[in-house]
Amino acid sequence: MRQLNLTDLEQRVYVAVTTLEARGQVPFPEAIAAEVGLPEEQLATPLHLLGEKNLLHREDSPLAGLDFGPRWCSQQLA
Repeated sequence: MRQLNLTDLEQRVYVAVTTLEARGQVPFPEAIAAEVGLPEEQLATPLHLLGEKNLLHREDSPLAGLDFGPRWCSQQLA
C-alpha cells in the first residue's frame, strides 16, 4: 500500500472528521473547524486536497429544502 504524505493541517482535518464520525456527529465544515480550532474559511484547501487523495468525500444533503451544507466523510477503505 502506498504511503500518503499529508501536511500537518491535512492530518489535523482528517483526524477531526474521523473523530466527529466516531462520536456520531455530522462532519459539517463548521464542526470540523471547531474541532481543528481554525476558522472555517481555512479548511477549504485541506478538505479539497484530502478529497483528491481519496481520504474524504463530500456529501450534499439528499433532502431538498433541508440543506445544512456539505458534509465531509472519511472513505471506507476496502
